[in-house]
Amino acid sequence: MKVSVIVPVYNMSKYLAKCLDSLLAQTLEDLEIIVVNDGSTDNSQEIIDEYVQKSEKIKAFEKPNGGLSDARNFGLERAVGQYIGFVDSDDFVSAEMFEKMYEKAVEHQAEIVLCDLEKVNERGEAFRDLPQSPQLPEKIELEKDFRIFGEMACFACNKLFKKELFQNHKFKKGIHFEDIELIPKLVLNSKIIAKINEPFYKYFEREDSITRTHTAKGFDMFLAIENVKKAFDESPYKNFEEEFVRFFIFQGYYSFLAYVAYVKDKKLKAEMLEELSVQLRGYKVSKSKIWNYQRLGENYLFSLPIKKQIYYLIGFVHPKLIILS
Repeated sequence: MKVSVIVPVYNMSKYLAKCLDSLLAQTLEDLEIIVVNDGSTDNSQEIIDEYVQKSEKIKAFEKPNGGLSDARNFGLERAVGQYIGFVDSDDFVSAEMFEKMYEKAVEHQAEIVLCDLEKVNERGEAFRDLPQSPQLPEKIELEKDFRIFGEMACFACNKLFKKELFQNHKFKKGIHFEDIELIPKLVLNSKIIAKINEPFYKYFEREDSITRTHTAKGFDMFLAIENVKKAFDESPYKNFEEEFVRFFIFQGYYSFLAYVAYVKDKKLKAEMLEELSVQLRGYKVSKSKIWNYQRLGENYLFSLPIKKQIYYLIGFVHPKLIILS
């Protein structure tokens, strides 16, 4: 089997059929689709049963609810493909995604292949591109060029991984940012990354997502980064210290502040901003490094939409004002 695609499912009956249809439409024939029902209480299992009857490519499993990491790890234990992909059950993918990514993996003998993403709405219409390091070459030999580590979006879902990478690594249970905790470790265990700058992965953003409220789980971001730092210090790439700083700026500063924006409790928001200050000092990340941070070949702050620029500038100049936002 060339590729195993793992699809965790938890109460996604509204979107599941579109996801599975996109996987059954893959031009790569030698592919298995491992669907893990993680204790859904809606009619997701009925939909899964229907698709099992449609194709032998679908291998379905049910388990008690254990969360996303647990469901992915459950699928990993049952996957037989040379390479592993992950697709969230409310997203969908282009028909050629896994064939083209597998071809690049073989062509470049890459442990990881990544593609671009685009955000789509309820109607499946794309409204925002999420490019992944278009300024870097198609084949990245990490010992020669480690820049991708400092700017890569840590999604599991837009990547193809050599199965052997998971022999010593699994998704961490009970942590809110499981992708940020694991994906950099898999990079640190790789020598070659290949990429295709085409938006094969369609990342669904619900229209009601702007009303979400974030919690103290945001502190898990720094736990994830701490675990990555331990792996970084033990890796062949530990001399690329500036790339770890760039990784922290993107994940521990910008991504963390983006999370804080949706925290409604002002006391909690103040505590999170104080912890951010502690982390910046601990990793010796100066304001000048944040100000000059480059991603995708340009200054990251000024590449953002104006509203986001204003928010981050407030956080940069006077963080306490964010508490009032």
